[in-house]
Amino acid sequence: MATSLHTLIQTLDDWMQADSFNDYAPNGLQVEGRDHIHKLALGVTASAAVIEQAVAWGADALLVHHGYFWKNEPATLTGIKGRRIRALLENQISLIAYHLPLDCHPEFGNNKTLLDRLELPGGSPIDGEGGLLWSVALDGQLTLDQLAARIASRLNRTPMVIQSPRAKDRLDCIIVCTGGAQDYIAKAQRYGADTYLSGEISERTTHEARELGVHYIAAGHHATERYGVQALGSKIKHDMGLEIAFFDDHNPA
Repeated sequence: MATSLHTLIQTLDDWMQADSFNDYAPNGLQVEGRDHIHKLALGVTASAAVIEQAVAWGADALLVHHGYFWKNEPATLTGIKGRRIRALLENQISLIAYHLPLDCHPEFGNNKTLLDRLELPGGSPIDGEGGLLWSVALDGQLTLDQLAARIASRLNRTPMVIQSPRAKDRLDCIIVCTGGAQDYIAKAQRYGADTYLSGEISERTTHEARELGVHYIAAGHHATERYGVQALGSKIKHDMGLEIAFFDDHNPA
């Protein structure tokens, strides 16, 4: 089955409510390719390796979480960005990207799908945060070591764990925000977290965790954001009948 590029973008923009976000990059269609879509490639980031795999697979479009044209980056299509976009245009592959909309979505967002992957049921978005922060009540069912072991097993990578001497070992509330959201740790503490899980860590994060009384877990930017785009792809396959393939360009960060 095939659909027009126009119909695909309209459908995705509607699902993702792209216009409601003040984001760091444009959401939706970023590079326009052929008019009709049979095969839709998926990736976390529109890296050269993901594009090469999409080309080899015969993709008509590539849907990612991290696309191009970020605020404060050079506007010129030169160097790495020029080579990537040239590869897309030469192969008539459209690039479609959703950043914050894919983090926040209640059905196939990165936060929701990460919690599903970790088998932490009952999570919900925190009111007033637009889906960026999700909270799960653990009620002492897991220790910090048990949670870290589960993350390592489900994500296939060892997380960095900063244990706060002021926080309990048996966990009552975990708050999650995937990707590069380490600086929300103080906000997570205000919402009652004894554990905060994100992707990245900065030098300052260790001191903040210890002093705030919040355990911090950095499970990897890429690793925590692999699942939303795959869930969205499954929805597209089910509702629109497109052929879907996910290409994972491993990233230890």
